[in-house]
Amino acid sequence: MKARDLATEALAGVTARPLRSALTVLGTVLGITTLVITLGIAATAGNQIAGRFDEVTATEVTVAVPSTIDKTAPPHVEWTALPQLTRLNGVRAATAIARPSSAANSRVRANDLRDPTTVTDRTLPAVATTSDLLETLDARVSAGRFFDEGHILRHDRVAILGSAAAQLVGINRVDDSPAVFVNDQAFTVIGILGTIGRESEQGMASAVILPYTTANDRLNTGPPTEVLIRTELGAAQLIARQAPLALSPNGYAQLRVLAPPDPATLRGSVQSDVNALFLVLGLVSLVVGAIGIANVTLVTVMERTGEIGLRRALGAARRHIAAQFLVESSAIGLLGGIIGASAGTITVVVVSLGRDWTPVLDLRLAAGAPLVGALVGLLAGVYPALRAARMEPVEALRSGT
Repeated sequence: MKARDLATEALAGVTARPLRSALTVLGTVLGITTLVITLGIAATAGNQIAGRFDEVTATEVTVAVPSTIDKTAPPHVEWTALPQLTRLNGVRAATAIARPSSAANSRVRANDLRDPTTVTDRTLPAVATTSDLLETLDARVSAGRFFDEGHILRHDRVAILGSAAAQLVGINRVDDSPAVFVNDQAFTVIGILGTIGRESEQGMASAVILPYTTANDRLNTGPPTEVLIRTELGAAQLIARQAPLALSPNGYAQLRVLAPPDPATLRGSVQSDVNALFLVLGLVSLVVGAIGIANVTLVTVMERTGEIGLRRALGAARRHIAAQFLVESSAIGLLGGIIGASAGTITVVVVSLGRDWTPVLDLRLAAGAPLVGALVGLLAGVYPALRAARMEPVEALRSGT
């Protein structure tokens, strides 16, 4: 049997019962569509999440500074070490912070009067920092101003309240120079912190922020316990390697750096997670489609027993019968693969446009999906084709009559 004749016979077999063939194709369409959508959405979502990660958190680096056991020894990082860090190419801003455990639960109140009938003291953290905190945290003040280098050099007794801390102590304006008492030490409130862009530092909203010189004088906060760095986009990994050496050339090995993961690694992880979640659904759909093709092909074999017997009696070999049914099942799978790949690609593009995403789809996947469909159809048709090929002419003619 020539290939042309085989294709003609297979096409006639598929189109003989168009409704049944259409329903059979639908199973493969659903499986291929699910696979294309799964991999396409996974790649698109991974790219989008990584892009947002780049914009928001890929510029945040934190250097944790351990406390020195020997109090007479110099600290690992001095307050004056920041200029060496900010000179690095890629550093937008940096600030040193001291959050010792001794100041984590400071008693804070807004006046010097003690009323035994009411609760006047609030337990809030006191934080010592340098003047670049706002730029490093991408933060704003909602009232007043932030302290500057002048306040630090003069050891001024000023304070900035986080938004939550200001509400707790009952201060909502600073034009009348209100005072707060931190562990019975008075400080003039010159500003109230507003929004904070750095997600990891939202706790600053409930803190009392002091110039590090004043905090050390009055509360003995000591040297920095961490350094927060805001980098240019794409420079976080480089700065994470260089920052310890810039801050402490002799003790850089003692510093611990917390840097964001590589965006490329994050993108791959997101795609892998999404793929693992939905790939099972696509495979299940493909299996359902394959079972549908096998079932319909087997029913077709049983219905065409007389035809098979007649072909065998006229000289058709077993391989000719098997080839005809394999081509029919493969054609059904191929058609389902083409329709499924087209539907999946269109769905990925529509979903991406609806979310203002950039669609990411591997063209090799869209091109290979029809072949996958044909392969599924071929495998599904193996058993029915073998069963048809094993029929004896006499038995087939007797059963078909």
